[in-house]
Amino acid sequence: MKKLMIVMLAALCMLGFTACGNADSSSTAPAETTVPTESVQQETQEQQAEQSAEVTEAEQSDEEKAAPEQTEEQPEHADADEAADDHAIVVYFSATGTTKGVAERIASVTGGDIFELLPAEPYSDADLDWHDSNSRTSIEMNDPDARPAIANDTVDLDSYTTVYLGYPIWWGDAPRMMSTFVEAHDFDGKTVIPFCTSGGSPIGRSGENLASQAGSGNWLSGGRLDAGISESGIQDWINNMN
Repeated sequence: MKKLMIVMLAALCMLGFTACGNADSSSTAPAETTVPTESVQQETQEQQAEQSAEVTEAEQSDEEKAAPEQTEEQPEHADADEAADDHAIVVYFSATGTTKGVAERIASVTGGDIFELLPAEPYSDADLDWHDSNSRTSIEMNDPDARPAIANDTVDLDSYTTVYLGYPIWWGDAPRMMSTFVEAHDFDGKTVIPFCTSGGSPIGRSGENLASQAGSGNWLSGGRLDAGISESGIQDWINNMN
């Protein structure tokens, strides 16, 4: 009887130990299931971002290869030839400086270039004496075929479409040196606007005579401008051009 009780107590003890061992093992989490630390989480997120960027870049490269080639759009601008066509030049001869002052104001108003024609043989005061029938200018103006030489006729009109042509009025006409100039140049496709200065004489037929001698170009009537004309007066004259 005593032996039977000892065996039963031993069995109960064995069952108790087994239950305690199972309880301890169930309450401890396996090492593999441990929650990642903050540094491990950050590293994982960075790896995922890099992988996502690589995928995106690869997809974009494929799209760029498939898309048609495109060139960068350039700003619109006027053609170089068209810009040159809008350019004006003022070409003039001035014996005493009066025409020069007007020519400079025209160039200032229009924004055009300016070129002064110089005679190969400068005119002296005696040459300009219109009271003397034997003066140089009297002799030249009485000879329609006279063509005084120009010292510096180097102007190139190719890049201009508007030419303002200035001179003083001598004996009711343009100085013969202007005939020398127009006969030496091609005015085809250009608008030519003659202007003159004088003590009171109008431009008369001087522009028409030069146009006939030139044989080319679209010549407007032009006009006489006072020596003291202002830039606003010149602008009005240009606006009323016909």
